[in-house]
Amino acid sequence: MRILVAILLVTHALIHVLGFLKAFKIIELNLLSSSISKIYGIYWLIAAIFFLITTFLLLFKSNYWWLFGFLSVLISQIIIIVFWKEAKFGTMLNLIIWLACMFAYGNFSFSKQVKEEVVQMLSKVELNKKKELMRVNSIEDVPIPVQNWLRNCGVNNTFKIKSVYLKQKILMKLKPQQKKWYKATAQQYFTTYPAAFNWSVAMNINSIISMKGRDKLENGNGEMMIKMGSIIPIVNVKNNKKVNEATLQRFLAEIVWFPSAALSSYISWEYIDDGSAKATISMNNITTSGTFFFSENGEFKKFSTLRYKDLNDVQPKEWEVEVIKNKVFNKIKIPEEIHVTWKLEDGDFTWLQLKITEIYYNIPAGTIINTY
Repeated sequence: MRILVAILLVTHALIHVLGFLKAFKIIELNLLSSSISKIYGIYWLIAAIFFLITTFLLLFKSNYWWLFGFLSVLISQIIIIVFWKEAKFGTMLNLIIWLACMFAYGNFSFSKQVKEEVVQMLSKVELNKKKELMRVNSIEDVPIPVQNWLRNCGVNNTFKIKSVYLKQKILMKLKPQQKKWYKATAQQYFTTYPAAFNWSVAMNINSIISMKGRDKLENGNGEMMIKMGSIIPIVNVKNNKKVNEATLQRFLAEIVWFPSAALSSYISWEYIDDGSAKATISMNNITTSGTFFFSENGEFKKFSTLRYKDLNDVQPKEWEVEVIKNKVFNKIKIPEEIHVTWKLEDGDFTWLQLKITEIYYNIPAGTIINTY
């Protein structure tokens, strides 16, 4: 797509160069019968230069190429209106370039929003550190199966994970009857004091249509946002009780990527049997829970909870996270690959296959590794 837009930009630039050459009587241009003054010839050249600058910035992946693209289209369209009879077909090229710039601006705006949210989230970690609010339990305070899991992971009483950054490769389905898996990439930031996360995902539906989404947990409140092409809102939900609870359940399930969070003061544990324990998380007047299942040697196997699948659901449905493969990252053993499944009346709907490709712990406040 980038190369196609670049070709359109160069083509449009060359067309405007022809207008400049005709104005200064360097060439004869029969396709443009109207005479062009030298002043307008300069305008034709300026438009061509702006289109070439836009092309250069696009090919070198500048975040601001769209800004020059908008200026190029504006100058070009003014010229086209003046010479409408012969040049009106250039409007179609301008429209295509304008749409490409709109999508690029959407990507820029989305990334900027995520970056600002993450910076704010990470800044609270340092604030809490200065106020010495890092209160945690010890391993001996949780049920035996949880103790075994933490020790198997490599967690001890002295290692506290305060912030996390990770990247994911994803296969996703949007509905049970869907056959094709959509490919996506995602990145996620977590903090443990306070408990928060920011997850952003980029997914291509096909070669033309793309979607971007951002889920976050902040102060016990969940938010969900999905945009088509980064500009057309599809989902934008906040301050919703079901979303708040579901987002908190997601955070609870995902502590397996930063296991020391299991000892946090906002999570309480209840022994079920030698292979399972119930975790309850409380935040901002919201309390929810889920069950963790472990193998005999202390490896995490799966997480299960009752979660609302859609906003109009009357009853929550069983939501299960299953480990496919473990791997040691930064001396901590965590699930590298997981599958996420809804247990529905019509059968299981495994809608997400996820693989961790990178993970970093205790990143400094203000450090933004990457954003979409």
